[in-house]
Amino acid sequence: MCSSRKIISSLLVLSVLEIGLGVSSIALGAVGICRAKAKHKTQQGDASPFLVCGLCGMLCARKRTGLIMILFSSCCICGLIGGILNFQFVRALVKRPDGMHSLHLAIMSLACLGISSCTLSTWLTCRLASSEQQRMFLEREHSLHHSQEMAEKEVLDSTSNGISQISYNGRSASP
Repeated sequence: MCSSRKIISSLLVLSVLEIGLGVSSIALGAVGICRAKAKHKTQQGDASPFLVCGLCGMLCARKRTGLIMILFSSCCICGLIGGILNFQFVRALVKRPDGMHSLHLAIMSLACLGISSCTLSTWLTCRLASSEQQRMFLEREHSLHHSQEMAEKEVLDSTSNGISQISYNGRSASP
């Protein structure tokens, strides 16, 4: 089984990749808009969800609370849907005869990489949540075991030389 440390480091690597994909995707979208304006054609921009997903992943790797893991999983799922939609929109643009075929292919490639990284990030977040839940269970079990040991020690401390004390009306007396 993967350790929590390996999951976190994998999550950090994927988050950095998603940030890079998001920035690259936005830059390619801006280039596409500038080229389209020069040719007086309409072009969609790229408001990449991968950038937000990557930033949430960095936060999730630092603070592993349940709420942040849910937020990151939600961002990954939204990034996954946004990447699929972006791929479909750009695929429709590739069919148009213009000189931006290579730009559209680059945008589609980034969308595919983003979709893959969002899918992997969602899976890793589920693994991390499971690992954290198991860790918390073990800590709780250890704490309960420690409480039982302390209670047993108190019972042994209440005896003197192996003779138990007898309590009468709130007062203790040794036989």
